[in-house]
Amino acid sequence: MNAARGFPAFPPQRAGARFATSWWGRAWTKALEDTSLDQVLLRKGRAYAKTGQVGPITVSPGRIAAVTESEYDTVVRVEQLTDAEWERFLDQVAAKSGHIAALLDRDMPHDLVDAAEDAAVPLLPAVGDLEPECSCPDWGHPCKHAAALCYQVSWLLDADPFMLLLMRGRGERELIEALQARDVPDTAPPGVPAVQAFAAGVPPLPEPPPCDVVFAPPALDPPPGPDAGVEAAALRVLAASAASRARELLLRGHLPELTEYQDRVRLAAEHDLGLGLEAAVAAWRYGGADGLEVLETAWTPPRQDLARAQARLEAGWEGEHPPRIQAWRNRWSLGPLQLRYGRDGRWYPFAERDGQWWPAGPPERDPSALTAS
Repeated sequence: MNAARGFPAFPPQRAGARFATSWWGRAWTKALEDTSLDQVLLRKGRAYAKTGQVGPITVSPGRIAAVTESEYDTVVRVEQLTDAEWERFLDQVAAKSGHIAALLDRDMPHDLVDAAEDAAVPLLPAVGDLEPECSCPDWGHPCKHAAALCYQVSWLLDADPFMLLLMRGRGERELIEALQARDVPDTAPPGVPAVQAFAAGVPPLPEPPPCDVVFAPPALDPPPGPDAGVEAAALRVLAASAASRARELLLRGHLPELTEYQDRVRLAAEHDLGLGLEAAVAAWRYGGADGLEVLETAWTPPRQDLARAQARLEAGWEGEHPPRIQAWRNRWSLGPLQLRYGRDGRWYPFAERDGQWWPAGPPERDPSALTAS
């Protein structure tokens, strides 16, 4: 049932090619990079992954394996879930019909991972969860070969999140069969045949319950309108905004607290109001409140974040000289392009226009993806 799955070797990729693009794939690479003790080996691993130095990959419960550089046996082990953890995970999948549909559509819902974590079932790897082994003489943890293997596996995870579940111990077919075989307790009372129910007709509605207090909305005196100085168009914008925020609250369960200025930019971005906030509106549309902060605030990121970004940027220029960077705090200028690092861990692109830097696109965690595009 838990048969391993094999995948052919990835061919060499173009310079600047991105690794994980899905949020769960990025969580995988983050676990790798946070575990690494050597940024140089990570950079070499990215180069090996992009230049096709990894052979066919085998994914099986608890491990991924490949032959790298045509001679080294490389394995990365992942802790498998226990039977009790699988039962709790299946409970979370079965609790919402959309979960299994999303998985079959090759998507990993955020709320499924959150529910699994609440049930003490770790799906996504964290720091130290990936255990690399390699027959090469390198003592790195991970070595460049194991890093290359993990980076290429992020492509497999992008295409099929069931790969993560297989590494955790169970494959797609076994999971689907387990869900189909689950017994749903029948607590409903005996039903009524449809013919008998339709023949009974529609019974009269019961009397409304007694109510001692009758609520009536307060009267507006004078009613809103041109004479009262209230514009109907403004009311429509505010009503649409309130409905959008209510929907977001239902989906997320919470809303970020916005300042008066941030809320004004949000309204202008969502309803094309202008208000002389063109740059701020563009920043909001690309990155929300985080994008707005990157536009207007400079800050000094941790050194390890900048070192990791520098390594990624250099890896995107394999065989070429990387561009000269003019760095100031969280802002890196590369000719007509400027990259700004946000507190959310993403890089935001800016382009020069009329002597000013303007938001130029959505953010990326890998700065080389922005320079390539």
